[in-house]
Amino acid sequence: MVHRTARVALRVTPGQRRRCFGLLRSAGDVWACVLEVNGWRRRRRDAPLVGYQELCRELSVSGPGTFGELDSTGARSVLRRFSDAWFAAAKCRKDGDVSARFPRRRRGLMPVRWYHGTFTLNGHRIRVPCAKGAAPLWVRLARELPYPVEQVRSVTLLCEGGRLFLDVTAEVPVATYAAGEGPDPARVAGADLGIIHPYAVAGPDGAGLLVSGRAIRAEHRMHLADTKARRRAVARRAPKPGQRGSRRWRQYRRRARQVEGRHRRRVRQAQHEAAR
Repeated sequence: MVHRTARVALRVTPGQRRRCFGLLRSAGDVWACVLEVNGWRRRRRDAPLVGYQELCRELSVSGPGTFGELDSTGARSVLRRFSDAWFAAAKCRKDGDVSARFPRRRRGLMPVRWYHGTFTLNGHRIRVPCAKGAAPLWVRLARELPYPVEQVRSVTLLCEGGRLFLDVTAEVPVATYAAGEGPDPARVAGADLGIIHPYAVAGPDGAGLLVSGRAIRAEHRMHLADTKARRRAVARRAPKPGQRGSRRWRQYRRRARQVEGRHRRRVRQAQHEAAR
């Protein structure tokens, strides 16, 4: 068995988006709290609190409701991430890599992971676990999962580029072949990953496959130039921090979202054409 992870976008209402970002901010508070506690211990010249079991004990002492709607399973996933990062840095420094640094930087948003049995998948919908007493949080997936539901082992809520995504990790069996039906080990192919051409594959007998990426590069370049021009045009009309935007500004933001969606569709279309 091997583990595979697929990233799926979420379709959320404004209320669901606010609650999801609240979970990510609460996870960032857990990370900052661990850093603060270790800062106090470092100033007192005490041993750092980095073991996963020790961190979980400190979390249980804090009591429920300390980190908003974030449940204990999600908070423990942040503690696991901190403990793994600290011990990985310690191992690198022990091996002589002095450039390795222990986790010291605070983060506003931290990914939250839940394991099998703590969440509920129902078709295109998933129930995100929340703290006891909070209302159930159901969100919709933008596409179908590439794995059967019974093979899903964990889900991770994260933010990428201002959008909410769910990393779905599943346990997938390794492909097996009957006797005489497996791949021929004598036939070898080489793959080269590039920038202009994403994939170039060379096989036996001079056979090859070249996937062109010029259309995708051109679309990105045109979209970037158009975005910069539109931002320069409305820079003087932009509302100040804390100021409510006008109707014209809201129309501009709506237009920008439409252009961004059209750009993503063109990129996907270019990818499909290149794959053919």
